[in-house]
Amino acid sequence: RVGELRFTIIGVFKERIATFGQSEIARESVIVPFGLLKSYAGTDSVKVLYAQAATPEAVPSLTKDVEGLLRSRHRTGALYNIQNLTAILDAARNISLAVSAVLLAVGSVTLIISGVGIMNIMLVTVTERTREIGMRKAIGAPNREILYQFLIEALIISSLGATAGIAIALAIPALARPFLPEGVTIPISGLSIVVAFLVSCSTGMIFGYLPASRAAKLQPTEALRYE
Repeated sequence: RVGELRFTIIGVFKERIATFGQSEIARESVIVPFGLLKSYAGTDSVKVLYAQAATPEAVPSLTKDVEGLLRSRHRTGALYNIQNLTAILDAARNISLAVSAVLLAVGSVTLIISGVGIMNIMLVTVTERTREIGMRKAIGAPNREILYQFLIEALIISSLGATAGIAIALAIPALARPFLPEGVTIPISGLSIVVAFLVSCSTGMIFGYLPASRAAKLQPTEALRYE
């Protein structure tokens, strides 16, 4: 029911299409026959027409077809304007690439800082456990076992950090959703989560190798004398 008129719904939009603010069609929009609109609104003028191409590649040809149709139906010198989303999409794509590059740079710096932090923690751990390492090597623990032990500890630290970071990243879109415009979402793919986790763990292993190697190369006699 719209005002005093009753309508029968014969279909709904399959999905909302992002138009970067260029379309007035929203969730609450109702599409009615043009003849009914003329009688209901008391005018036969049309201010805006929307056309959707089947594929992005068809946009240029559709734009030319629409332009030809309007030219054939209007007198010479009539004022009308035809716009498509190609320029807007190109600008959005360029902005997306720039933002991705900045985020990649920030992420790389963050990974390096995190890796250095893990390395410092592991170096302190090796120093504090020097006598323990000496005792283990004195009773026959091979260098490889000591190396693997500290690498696993570095892996655990980095995996815990990665898990916490992923949890925060998943929580941000959920918290921001009530404040976003209708139809705007922040997608996070499962692949990006897996890649982020693996990269974080690999960073921990790489930066944890130096402390682990130093622990494995300690001499038992010197380690046992360490105070």
